[in-house]
Amino acid sequence: MNKEEQALTGFRDLFNKMVWLNKSKMEERLKGYKPSEVHCIEYIEKNVDPNVTKLAESLYMTSGAISKITKKLMNKGIVESYQKPENKKEIYFRLTGQGKVIYNIHEELHQEFRDRDKAVFEQITEEQYDSMLVFIDKYSRHLDTEIKKQGIAIKSE
Repeated sequence: MNKEEQALTGFRDLFNKMVWLNKSKMEERLKGYKPSEVHCIEYIEKNVDPNVTKLAESLYMTSGAISKITKKLMNKGIVESYQKPENKKEIYFRLTGQGKVIYNIHEELHQEFRDRDKAVFEQITEEQYDSMLVFIDKYSRHLDTEIKKQGIAIKSE
């Protein structure tokens, strides 16, 4: 196996291990919420004036899928919609008090996972981080280009 294959296999294996290791706690603490719903909640809390388009672009989903998720979250009392006085056409979302509880549980879980893995990250040098971040950025930009070639509009420029 060459280094490129080792890197790609390593990334996939790392991701799968993280998902497997975190899954039971996530499912236990966020019972009744699908991962896509939780990611939607997270995006709504962390971004200014989130709407269907921004959510779809960020979560790499269709607008239709986001509309279904936000409707489900509104029915659960997690998310509410609003409009700006100057733009009655666009609909935005914000978390309700109950939505913030779910968001905080999700953040607590991520902090717990970071604490668990801290020993590894403390051993990484600045140069190693810089190299990894450069690679991730290059590969991400390459994948964005490939997505555009397929005529799929994901991120607005």
